[in-house]
Amino acid sequence: MAEITAAAVKQLREMTDLPMMDCKKALTEAGGDQEKALALLKEWGKKVMVKRSENSTQEGLIVIEIKPDGSEAAMIELQCESAPVAVSEDFNFLANQCIKQLLNGPGAATPEELLAQAAPDRPGQSLNDLLGEVVNKIREKMVLAKIARVTGPVGGYVHHDKKNGVLFRAEGAGKSSEVLRDVAMHIAALKPKATHPTELPQELVAAERAKLTEEALKSGKPAAVVEKIVEGRLKNFYVEQGVLFRFDNGVWNGHSRKRGIEL
Repeated sequence: MAEITAAAVKQLREMTDLPMMDCKKALTEAGGDQEKALALLKEWGKKVMVKRSENSTQEGLIVIEIKPDGSEAAMIELQCESAPVAVSEDFNFLANQCIKQLLNGPGAATPEELLAQAAPDRPGQSLNDLLGEVVNKIREKMVLAKIARVTGPVGGYVHHDKKNGVLFRAEGAGKSSEVLRDVAMHIAALKPKATHPTELPQELVAAERAKLTEEALKSGKPAAVVEKIVEGRLKNFYVEQGVLFRFDNGVWNGHSRKRGIEL
């Protein structure tokens, strides 16, 4: 049996970032052959993925990348099992490689199609290979859940926790990056139901009016006053639910739509 030296184990460890004991075990079973040991480690990694395949992936992150000229953007959601892994360097590198390839590569219709493509900064390695490598190292299930690529002009925003993101395409005049980001943040924060209040389902508006009326009537104020209270509160509801509508300085206006912006 070939002698497995500490130097050989260290070298394999540096190549794979896997635990020393795993590297030593692989070299031992491979009779000291580094290539065979690498193949064994990869095979063991696949078994880890199968073993954890039923685990839920409640954590992860959303990444959006927009080209400097705002002409195109990509968005992915990469999931994992635990919060610490979601902020780990390896997991974020995997996400970076996925978004980079999606935005700058030939495009992909499904996560599986994207994973079959090359990892931009890992010559000779596919994104699927990189995914297996990271799973093998961290020992958690990871899933590229969603992908999207949009031609511009585009607006996008990812919340600081990286769990809430918005990406959309805009048309018309006045599409400055500041306005588009403002619209994206509005969508992320309030999750509006329509681009404009006039497009809201009438049953939704009626239900909100009924709720606000019931609340206002409890004040015991005259009907005329109650009506004014309801109308005032409905304006706030419209602001929240209409993406391209704002209430500025007491005047109703289609804030973003007035600038010619359409989603």
